[in-house]
Amino acid sequence: MRLRFGMVSARFSLAVMLMAGCCVSPALAASVQSDADSAKKKEEAGVSSSVKEDILVRAQRRNRMEVSGGGQLGALGTKKGLDVPFNIRSYNSSIILNQQAQTLGEVLDNDPTVRTTLGYGNFSEMFIVRGLPVYGDDIAIDGLYGVVPRQLVSPQPYDQVQILNGASAFLNGAAPSGTAIGGNINLLLKKAEKTDLSRLTANYTSNGQGGGAADFSRRFGRDKAFGFRLNAAGMDGQTAIDHERRHDVAVSGTLDWHSDATRISLSMNYQNQYVRQGRGEVFLGTDVGVPRAAAPSVNFSPRWTYADLNYLFGVLSAEHDFGKHITVYGAFGGLSSDEKGNYSNLTVTDAATGDGTLGSMYVPYQQTNESMRAGMRAHFDTGPVKHEINAGGSSLWEHQSTAYSMFFNPSSPVYGNLYSTSRAEAPVQNWIGGNTKNPTRSNYSNLWSLFFSDTMSFWHDRIALTGGFRYQRIYQNSYNYSGDGSRSSHYDEGAFTPVVGLVVHPTRRTSIYFNRIEGLAQGQQASGNVVNLGQVFSPTRSLQYEVGVKYDTGRFMTSLAFYQVTQPNSYTEAFGDSGQMIFRMDGQQRNRGMELTVNGEIVRGLRFNGGITLIDADLRRTAGGVNDGNTAIGVPNYSINGNLEYDLPFLKGVTLVGRVVNTGKQWVNVGNTAHLPVWTRFDLGTRYTFLVARRALTARFGVDNLANSRYWASAFNGYLTQGTPRTFKFSLTADL
Repeated sequence: MRLRFGMVSARFSLAVMLMAGCCVSPALAASVQSDADSAKKKEEAGVSSSVKEDILVRAQRRNRMEVSGGGQLGALGTKKGLDVPFNIRSYNSSIILNQQAQTLGEVLDNDPTVRTTLGYGNFSEMFIVRGLPVYGDDIAIDGLYGVVPRQLVSPQPYDQVQILNGASAFLNGAAPSGTAIGGNINLLLKKAEKTDLSRLTANYTSNGQGGGAADFSRRFGRDKAFGFRLNAAGMDGQTAIDHERRHDVAVSGTLDWHSDATRISLSMNYQNQYVRQGRGEVFLGTDVGVPRAAAPSVNFSPRWTYADLNYLFGVLSAEHDFGKHITVYGAFGGLSSDEKGNYSNLTVTDAATGDGTLGSMYVPYQQTNESMRAGMRAHFDTGPVKHEINAGGSSLWEHQSTAYSMFFNPSSPVYGNLYSTSRAEAPVQNWIGGNTKNPTRSNYSNLWSLFFSDTMSFWHDRIALTGGFRYQRIYQNSYNYSGDGSRSSHYDEGAFTPVVGLVVHPTRRTSIYFNRIEGLAQGQQASGNVVNLGQVFSPTRSLQYEVGVKYDTGRFMTSLAFYQVTQPNSYTEAFGDSGQMIFRMDGQQRNRGMELTVNGEIVRGLRFNGGITLIDADLRRTAGGVNDGNTAIGVPNYSINGNLEYDLPFLKGVTLVGRVVNTGKQWVNVGNTAHLPVWTRFDLGTRYTFLVARRALTARFGVDNLANSRYWASAFNGYLTQGTPRTFKFSLTADL
């Protein structure tokens, strides 16, 4: 009975449940479904919010100002800054993008040890490191000289801009144009990243420059072994300087492949820079004092000046590991250039009124270079001592063809004024050298070298001693402008340049270092509007001693260096009362200085890059001892840079950016009777990173020279370069 009753009860309960399901389910089911949908939406919203947050964080991280304390050191390979007896820093591509840099000089405005000026007689950029010049010809790509566009460099294709302070003949070999003694600039091209990248940028710069850029990166194949990176950028329009127009196109494509033991990359690049009525340098007549700088936007150059610069260049590199202990490597690069321009410089004859005379010079210049290096790096132990052996060689072949035509008539000069736009007509150029329509060979040079070094590490890598040498051979021929193939000068000599370096690690994050290294450079060639145009001087040799200390936590680094560099002195001065200039090599220049650099995240969200440089550039052994003890032309006694980035905690995605550039007194002549005053420039900007349809967009706005200050930025080589006017920059970047 109990069993039967239980079965009946169970059947009754089931019937009631089924009836309830039929009668009550519409309301109950709707309620249950609503709760389920709501929970699902909340879950999806949470996931979506998390994904968006991750995208935004990654985008902001990519935009951060980053400066690392290491880089490529030529013969020694790529090293961490703490582990080498040299002062080296690397600025990454996010700085180029965020600061909307249009030239290499605008990137190097961030460095307290570098100042930028114009090349002699043209619109090219020249850099001053430790009080000594670095011409565009002497900038390297991936450690190769002779491959970089020599007048203006578009920075968009480069992943890193590396600065090595000090002489580097052992590390990189002799610089082809006789500079890079106070420092070396090395560029690394962009390669495909680990994650896909599709980036578009539109930008605008006052007063009427518009442009854009595309950056595309993919990895594919098994283990993502193949990579492709395409970078294209362009800009055109009027700058903030009156009537000055600039056009810029840069295209770069890089293929790379890697396996466990082999790495190969090939890059091809094209660059065109066109400058119309660019504001040039200002020369001072005999016994003329320094005039007040013109209003920031005034263009005192005549409208018929221009420069058209075309470059095609590429680099092929490969390296292979034979086990864990030996790596062999090689690289080959080439450059083909076609330059032409009509240049003019104002020579001020009355400092009070700004009146002066204008020169005129047309120069076609064609160049074909081939550059290569190859070497081996081996690691082994001898008892408690670890060794790293570096051995190899490099070679550079340069073929140059040029001519010139200039105006020279002291009895009937072309007049101009520093404080107003020139309306002078282009004069008939009556002094001609070579065939300007079909330039013939003007110079051939071959620089080849062999190097060897041993870095020995002791006491669990806390002490490292490097010793080595490079044998450098310089072969150079210069030819007459007549085009008959006759040789005007010849040089063929070799020299050994040794190096000694010591690094001691008191702690894991600190190092103390010392180096003695020499510099060797091909003899300089007189260029521009000078009476000894084309004259080639003998190769020069320099000597550097340096001691310093570094501290690096990974997020924050600082370095302090003291140095002395000695080398032959060169400068340009007035040639009597002829109204012309002459390029001279005279005596010796000894630069002593201190460099303090600080980079990294001070506190969460606050990043700093900058420092201070002090220089005493002393002239010695001058002709007749007349200028002994004076300060070299155009070398500031100090320079200070400070760059700040601050991520606003109360406004997500917004970053404030500020920069100050301060440069000390510069002498204008070797007699030290006139100098430029101290100048300071303030830059300010902001950027905002936000999401649209799960795509990161970054809007940037910046103002260079916020106060629109008028100042002479440089007096290097004895001519004056004016600072840029207030310039507004805006860009919008989308990561698709």
